[in-house]
Amino acid sequence: MQPVVHTRHGSVRGLRDAAGISAFKGVPYAAAPVGALRFRPPQTPQPWQGVRETVDYGPTAPKAPYAAPFDQLIPEIDIPGDDCLNLNVWTPDPAARLPVMVWLHGGAFANGSGSVPGYDGTAFARDGVVLVTLNYRLGAEGFLHLAESDSDAPAADARGGTGAANLGLLDQIAALEWVRDNIDAFGGDPDQVTVFGESAGAMSIGALLAMPAARGLFRRAALQSGAAHHTLTPSSAALVGARLAEILGVAPTRAALAEVPAERLLPAQQRLRAEISALPDPSRWGEAARNLMPFEPVVDGVTLPCAPLDAIAAGAAAGVDVLVGANRDEFRLFLVPTGLIGLVTEAMLEHTATGYGLPPEEGVRAYRAAFPDAAPGELLAEIATDWFYRIPALRLAEAQSRQGARAHVYEFAWQPPTFGGALGACHASELPFVFDNLADPAFKPLLGAEPPQSLADAMHAAWVAFASTGDPGWSPYLADRHVMRFGAAADSASVVEPDPRGDLRVLWDTIR
Repeated sequence: MQPVVHTRHGSVRGLRDAAGISAFKGVPYAAAPVGALRFRPPQTPQPWQGVRETVDYGPTAPKAPYAAPFDQLIPEIDIPGDDCLNLNVWTPDPAARLPVMVWLHGGAFANGSGSVPGYDGTAFARDGVVLVTLNYRLGAEGFLHLAESDSDAPAADARGGTGAANLGLLDQIAALEWVRDNIDAFGGDPDQVTVFGESAGAMSIGALLAMPAARGLFRRAALQSGAAHHTLTPSSAALVGARLAEILGVAPTRAALAEVPAERLLPAQQRLRAEISALPDPSRWGEAARNLMPFEPVVDGVTLPCAPLDAIAAGAAAGVDVLVGANRDEFRLFLVPTGLIGLVTEAMLEHTATGYGLPPEEGVRAYRAAFPDAAPGELLAEIATDWFYRIPALRLAEAQSRQGARAHVYEFAWQPPTFGGALGACHASELPFVFDNLADPAFKPLLGAEPPQSLADAMHAAWVAFASTGDPGWSPYLADRHVMRFGAAADSASVVEPDPRGDLRVLWDTIR
């Protein structure tokens, strides 16, 4: 007999595998964001009668495909349908009371879903964790922000928001509220929730740590390749929203954009991102010119009252344990497969370093001294990796540590053989190790045929330990700046090092 669980909105029937792991997929945590609910905060789903079958993944949020060559490197799945605000649960025992982990997927706030097979939660459930993955609204539908003159803005909702910004974050909060209210029926402990995510998912967590509406919904947070720096001001977000409306030929209001079908909206979003990448002019795009993402969390003063790192430094997330880190060669994903790494000139390198706030000459000189044999493209990858990922991770660890919370830092350093070894430990390469899903064939184009299982054993175990106890297995960061470097040794073993590349970390003080 297949397992049946009773939630507050109705009963669901999942599927139990031969090892006793039960999976419930496509469970709605909010109403379908269509019709009158499009571009509005998430609403409670309608209750249902009888038992709902939840053995297949539900619809994913509308999104365009990844551009080549990333469509071959980053696993993606698209399932059509309106009820995209759904989640998936894996549990070893619905009668238990186990730690809970809630996964927020990445994808630059425009791609991804919680239904990617590589995020299958069986390994976590096998190791005594109730694992939840979810979908949230993406692109304009999740992160549109328009000028304050938008006269059709709705009244504030129960979460304190106006519906003007951060709907994707409010979706995530709605899912966490569902977890709080229902996860005990699946064998999870609502008082032992860890939210974890990668890239845009980790950047979302950086915002959630600062959002009043998210307070108390999770006890721990693990942030992979993203932290608390990537947001837009309302003025920058309004520039993006106005240009999107211009591309579509509609008025820059939610009512007008809500009339645009997804098949028109998604290509317009792709065009918008291409324009920003082609001409990243701050006078035209604000912060999006450096972040290169048109849709990000917006510091709107209501749902997100102030810059996340400032709020965290002031104690907004006091008491939340943090595990945060980055991959050693994050930015190579965006330079090596496209061939751009070999096209970077000295002038381009210096221009990029200056754009990131480094002193025009001293900044590049410091990186060249650290990597004397590196070509300009390789130095650009080092600088961009630090600006986008490593330094924000360290700043979050510092801020949270100073509030008395435990903050642990890691670096993923294993280098795959693909692209002649030039990818390094690039963006997204840690994902199958964390989930212990190395057998998923979708990861092979990125990682090669035989990534080391011993590294997956170590990394997955650290995440399970962190969710269970708050201690992933090495000392907190601020006391001695120790960093766990997963896969750094020649035999793919992991080592703890004090303050790796500390001189470059100091270079960014007062800059990033």
